[in-house]
Amino acid sequence: SGTRDPEATADKEPLNNLREIHQKALDDLVNVNSLFTLAVFVGLSMARQGERSLENRTECDADVGNARRLVVNEVVSFACFLLSSLVAKALKIHVTICQEEDFKNTRNQTVRFSMLMLSVWASVFGCIFLTVSMVDVIQIKVGKLSCRSVHAWRAAGALIAIVLLALSIYVPFMMTAIFTSVKNVQRKVDNK
Repeated sequence: SGTRDPEATADKEPLNNLREIHQKALDDLVNVNSLFTLAVFVGLSMARQGERSLENRTECDADVGNARRLVVNEVVSFACFLLSSLVAKALKIHVTICQEEDFKNTRNQTVRFSMLMLSVWASVFGCIFLTVSMVDVIQIKVGKLSCRSVHAWRAAGALIAIVLLALSIYVPFMMTAIFTSVKNVQRKVDNK
């Protein structure tokens, strides 16, 4: 009775590995969202009316519209990061307490897949709104883009290019990881 069935043990190990991968990915997602949330509060501290830009020309100073747009985009990006983190935390709890049969259940797989997609895309949209708000921070601090400030254009261009590069790497890899993990669980179910 003390011996364990090696076939049953080998069968459970990949499922446990899948759980660990899910949990690690969800932890990483929450950690990244926390870093971005700090950037949101830094951006909100920049929204002050009547601030002079570093361009030192009155026509280059940002107007109230820039400050308003900054606050709105920062709040929306914060909401996206909060949604992503809360969904990821809920999903991590689900993955942790889920029994083996429940984990392989088709309905639970669909719920997990949907929640994971929601969490990832909420984080992506949070990044987009944060980037748009950082462009307004650049316009408030350095000078409006409409007054052709070279430094403002360079900063905004570099920011947008780097974020687009990061998202073009992040999104395909995350989608591949999600679809692969779903396929692996399904394969385990089909082999039963």
